[in-house]
Amino acid sequence: MFEIIAIAASAGGLNAIIQVLSHLPANFPASIVVVQHLDPNSRSFMADILSRRILLSVKQAAEGDRLEKGKVYLAPPNHHLLINPDGTLSLSQSELVHFVRPSADLLFDSVAASYRDRAIAVVLTGTGKDGFMGIEAIHKMGGIVIAQDKKTSSYFGMPDAAIKTGMVNFILPLPEIADKLVELVMGEN
Repeated sequence: MFEIIAIAASAGGLNAIIQVLSHLPANFPASIVVVQHLDPNSRSFMADILSRRILLSVKQAAEGDRLEKGKVYLAPPNHHLLINPDGTLSLSQSELVHFVRPSADLLFDSVAASYRDRAIAVVLTGTGKDGFMGIEAIHKMGGIVIAQDKKTSSYFGMPDAAIKTGMVNFILPLPEIADKLVELVMGEN
């Protein structure tokens, strides 16, 4: 049983994240954590935007938050988001990873260590390579990795880097990702 979905995106990511999350049912039984590369010096309105467009509850992650099923947690600008083994969240302003903070790699590594084979990582549109090292940890722990396909990616850098590891279980067009998550987590097609 999958308990956590970790989603990473960069350039073009907000629309991709909305498309995936807006197609998940209100009773979706997994926690969702999201890293979207944002301007580190600006306040993020992403939680407000998502709250108006999806059925699940959304919040910007705060230090010490405890993961709840069916809730979406967003990494705040300029903070790495880490998942602890006890299901709590930690925020860090440690060094940039691949020139970014928050880092998909750090999120995926922490999810893999804490949730092992109960984790799914999703790599959506974005420039750069962030996430490719972290998906190796998810894969090695028995989790599932999904990458957005080239045709539906606004920017294919992040999905391409993930796919080139050979550790992606599903390469899907954006409109099919939510259905795959529902199938994997809830056993429905």
